[in-house]
Amino acid sequence: MPALRILIADDHAVVRAGLRTLLESRAGWEVCAEARDGREAVEKAIKLKPDIAVLDIGMPLLNGVEATRRIHKSSPGTEVLILTMHESDDLVQQVVEGGARGYILKDDADRVLLAAVEALRLHKPYFSTRVSGALAPEELSEGGADTAKLSRSRLTPREREILQLLAEGKSNKEVAAILGISVNTAEAHRANIMLKLDLHSITELVVYAVRNKIIRT
Repeated sequence: MPALRILIADDHAVVRAGLRTLLESRAGWEVCAEARDGREAVEKAIKLKPDIAVLDIGMPLLNGVEATRRIHKSSPGTEVLILTMHESDDLVQQVVEGGARGYILKDDADRVLLAAVEALRLHKPYFSTRVSGALAPEELSEGGADTAKLSRSRLTPREREILQLLAEGKSNKEVAAILGISVNTAEAHRANIMLKLDLHSITELVVYAVRNKIIRT
């Protein structure tokens, strides 16, 4: 049987090292790549097509929600497991809608990570019992969309990416350089984001990003 190939993505080296040790304690499992941020995770997932991607939510440059969407679209054979400190029903909904099949909490990882990865290896869902969304994806509620969720849905994937970069303190010039677009295009995206979300300053944009777990404080 071929080895189970796993990608791990977290911006803390000590967390990645601990995850690698735990995952590779299981015979036949190997960590084929590590990533320090969401953009690197997507790039490596597309290139390497791992069986499982274990992603943190609060990664720089591209958060785990957006990384999940992109990996699911570009490498549909890769199962995504979210490993996070955030005990949030809304985040569960977002990542499941983006294609993740599992969601567990970091302080439970030593007890449930191997079971979660094994479930995803068999293409079965696995959710921490400590989040109220601890259900198979098809059982998660589709109703009750709040204002924040509706606002997010109005943003394009590119706008969500730029929203995070701006909230992290990047200038229009830096956003343009990171994404390979012109400064004018970055400025236009910024203006559209502010208009769609009814935000009137960068401060309000940062508050929105923190409140919606787009960036980590």
